[in-house]
Amino acid sequence: MSNNGAVAVPQVKTSPSTTSKTPFHFAAGLCSGLTSSILLQPADLLKTRVQQSQGASLLPTLKAIISSPNPIRGLWRGTLPSALRTGFGSALYFTSLNALRQAVAQTNPMALASPANSAKSSSVLPKLSNTANLATGAVARVAAGFVMMPVTVLKVRYESDYYAYRSLLGAGRDIVRTEGLRGLFAGFGATAARDAPYAGLYVLFYEQLKRRFSVMANKSTNNETPTTTVSSSSINFASGAAAAGMATAITNPFDAVKTRLQLMPAKYGNMVHATRLMLQEDGMRSLFGGLGLRMARKAISSALAWTVYEELILRAEKRLERNHKMGL
Repeated sequence: MSNNGAVAVPQVKTSPSTTSKTPFHFAAGLCSGLTSSILLQPADLLKTRVQQSQGASLLPTLKAIISSPNPIRGLWRGTLPSALRTGFGSALYFTSLNALRQAVAQTNPMALASPANSAKSSSVLPKLSNTANLATGAVARVAAGFVMMPVTVLKVRYESDYYAYRSLLGAGRDIVRTEGLRGLFAGFGATAARDAPYAGLYVLFYEQLKRRFSVMANKSTNNETPTTTVSSSSINFASGAAAAGMATAITNPFDAVKTRLQLMPAKYGNMVHATRLMLQEDGMRSLFGGLGLRMARKAISSALAWTVYEELILRAEKRLERNHKMGL
C-alpha cells in the first residue's frame, strides 16, 4: 500500500464538484472484494466444511483435502462463485454505503461526527456519528446481501462436500428444479440477521478505531519519537482487522445457522427451527462452529478489502482535486 495518505499529512478537502463519483466506489469495491476473496478462499471453504455438521473439525478436514489428488484445486474449490459474490457484493456494498453516508451527511447535520473526531479520521469518506455508522452499515449490507443471495447459496453448496456439482450452471439448475426459485434465497433470514448487526457493528468499530489509532500516531509524531510516520493505509488495515474480529465474535451464531439452512433447507426449515435442532444435536458449540476460522478470515479479508477500497478512493479524490484546480 502507498504511504500517500500519511496521518501527519492533512486530508484532502474536496468540493462537491470533485467528490468521487459512484463508478469510482463501484470499481474500488470490486477490486477490494476480488482481492480478498481469491486470496482467502481456502479459509472460507474450510469454514463451510467445519460448519456443515456437528462431527466436522478443522484438522481432519484440512488433512483430507491436502491428501486428495489435487489439494490446491480442492482448497480453492468454489473460487468463482466466491469471487462473484464477494467482488460484486463488495462493489454494491461500498457503493450503497457511500451513497447512504453522503445522503445522511447532507440531509441530517445531527448525524455528523463532531469536528474533533472528524479531524482525527484517516479516511476521506463522510464522518458520521456512531448511530449513523451503525445504521448505514446495516442497511447497505442487507441490501447488497439480498441482491447477491443466489450466488451465496451456489457458493456454499459448491464448497460443501454434500453435493457433487460439476459446474455453477448445473448447481443452479438443480436447485431451481428441486427447490424452486425460493431455493436460491435459502437462509436469507439468517444471513440478514447476521449481516445487519455485523456490518453495523463493523462500521461503528472501524471508524472509532481509526480515530483512536490516528490520535496515537499523531501523538507519537508530535513527541518526535524516532519512528517513521504511520500511513493511513496502515491505520485502516489495523482498524479493519480489529473491527472484524469483534463483530465476527458477536454474530457467529447467525453464520452457523445460515450455513446449515443453505446446505440442508429441507431438514432445518427456518432460522428458529434450525437453531433449536442444532442445539439439540450438538449443544451450544454448534452455534460457534468455525468461529476461529471465520474470525481469522474476516479480520484479514475485511482489513484488506477496506484498505484497498479506501486507498483507491483516496487516490481518486486527490486526482479529481488536481484536475479541478487545473480546470480540467
